[in-house]
Parts: sequence; structure tokens; C-alpha cells
Amino acid sequence: MPNDRSKRTRDLGVAADARTDARERSMLLLYEAHSKRLPVVDVVNAQVVRPDELTRTLAIGVDEHREQLDEAIAAHAKGWTLARMPLIDLTVMRIAGYELLCRPEVPVAVVLDEAVELAKRFSTDDSGRFVNGVLAALVPVLRGAHPRVEH
Repeated sequence: MPNDRSKRTRDLGVAADARTDARERSMLLLYEAHSKRLPVVDVVNAQVVRPDELTRTLAIGVDEHREQLDEAIAAHAKGWTLARMPLIDLTVMRIAGYELLCRPEVPVAVVLDEAVELAKRFSTDDSGRFVNGVLAALVPVLRGAHPRVEH
């Protein structure tokens, strides 16, 4: 029986797999920076193997837009404060929020699907639904008047 990664590679191709891996790596770097109370750029630059460009872009971009992302997430996470959220869920939503805000070439469906999969894989049983609900509410706020037109 094929694992999730081989199915993803077959369905989406090698490039999509590399982007998925970059999202996962950026999540881990952001989590490490938070856990160690270090600047994100220091954690990124301290890696033995230099992270690929997308991983760097996501991690550093989230850090640069963190205040705006946190305000949007907090405003749309009904009944939840940022402090109460599992750190993985918050980190995943920050990455997806950054992509919605600053990477309009990435389709909304891809951003949401990738975030939900990361949350389901690394966080609680309810994280996928929670992340999906918050991000769905964030789409019109962060993607704004410039959503990517799907053909």
C-alpha cells in the first residue's frame, strides 16, 4: 500500500512535493525558534544544511508579518486566544496566512489543503477542522481583492 508521500508525489508531481516539504521544514524552523526564544532568521541561518529558498521565504516571511497574521488569526478564531492554541496549529496557520497574504500565485485550495494536512499530521485530532475553519474565514481578509483566478 503506498504511503501518503508517494501518493502526493504521484498526484501532484515532484515540484508539489518539494513545496509541501518546504512548508513542513518552515513549520519546524518556526517551532524551533519559538521554543528556543531565538530570532527566526538566526535559527534559519544556523542550519547545518542551508534550507531551500522556499523554506527560507516562508519562515522569514511569517516572522516579518507575524503581528498582522496573529491579529487576523485571533480575530477569526472564535473562542480561542493565540495563547490557548496548540503551537503547531498556530504555526501552520501563520504559514498559510503568509501564503494567502504574500504568495497570490498559490491557489487558495492548495494553501488550505496543505495547512490542514500539516495540522492533522503533527497536531491534535481536531486540529485539521480547526485550522480549516480559521483559514477559510481568513481567505477574504488576507487574499483580499486579489484572489488568484482558477481556470
